[in-house]
Amino acid sequence: MSNLKNDRFLRALMRQPVDRTPIWMMRQAGRYLPEYRATRAQAGSFLDLCKNTELACEVTMQPLRRYPMDAAILFSDILTIPDALGLGLYFEEGEGPRFHKTVRCEADIDALNDFKAADDLSYVMDAVSAIRNELNGEVPLIGFSGSPWTLATYMVEGGSSKDFARVKAMAYDQPEVMHKLLALLADAVADYLNAQIAAGAQAVQIFDTWGGSLSASAYKVFSLKYMQRIIAQLTKEADGRSVPVIVFTKNGGQWLSSIADCGANCVGLDWTTDIGSARQQIGSRVALQGNMDPAILYASPARIREEVATILESFGHGSGHIFNLGHGVTPGVNPDHVKAFVDAVVELSPVYHQAVAR
Repeated sequence: MSNLKNDRFLRALMRQPVDRTPIWMMRQAGRYLPEYRATRAQAGSFLDLCKNTELACEVTMQPLRRYPMDAAILFSDILTIPDALGLGLYFEEGEGPRFHKTVRCEADIDALNDFKAADDLSYVMDAVSAIRNELNGEVPLIGFSGSPWTLATYMVEGGSSKDFARVKAMAYDQPEVMHKLLALLADAVADYLNAQIAAGAQAVQIFDTWGGSLSASAYKVFSLKYMQRIIAQLTKEADGRSVPVIVFTKNGGQWLSSIADCGANCVGLDWTTDIGSARQQIGSRVALQGNMDPAILYASPARIREEVATILESFGHGSGHIFNLGHGVTPGVNPDHVKAFVDAVVELSPVYHQAVAR
């Protein structure tokens, strides 16, 4: 199981030499693909799709059939843990995720279900195993979870939020309650990611989608601290290889140095941070992932290629760069524009990995 035909993604995460810059996309299996929409319709709902091993495997593989991606990412949702904890996840059309129950006080935390990932989220592990088998060593598989702070925002707010008023009120006014929730979530996420690694994930990403909503001091206390707690517990090696960890905090560019010290192998960047500046600041410590604005994919193929060239030039020569979007690909994007994006990385990046002539 350890033999990979294409390992440039894993090598770049460890800042080892590669022949070209590897590429994958956040939400690369998604609604922009007509075949995904057809499979989701077949499943009946988004949650049913996540919980159907065969169909979750199918949609994970769909973008790999279209594009020369260097990694697959498990098809699932970041809110699987809160759902398993007993909050009752559901999706309102046009409204996003919602929970039947919320966490508003310490008693609500105490009422949460006990959690063991291998049992409570066995459908995720079944999908990981099925995808690894289907990949047959072509490219590595990425597992993932939401960060404790991000999961807490949904659990306290009851769904998506524009101002995070309730969760921030808890953090600032009842910090001991918030820390109790975050500690529980950090240990649950560590267990969840380790179960994914045991099932076959070869790298993992922590999505700290809403960490950037915090102030600088609050970010370190309520978000980064708990991602460090997760990373300290993770399985370090599987299949005879290191299992790299990527941390992605959206809008976290102002905290790059602190994030680089959290124990992750790679820091994901959104599009608001210049990747060349980030490399100067932290690129000697970690790999960097990113960071084209997903909206560029609405532009012409020529403009997309131009943006890819700009980002490659900004990062410069050498390994340690995984090309990605600065956030997930959006549903209205033309799949042909994604092809132009991926093809541009494949064609333009090799020159940045040629040995410098002496």
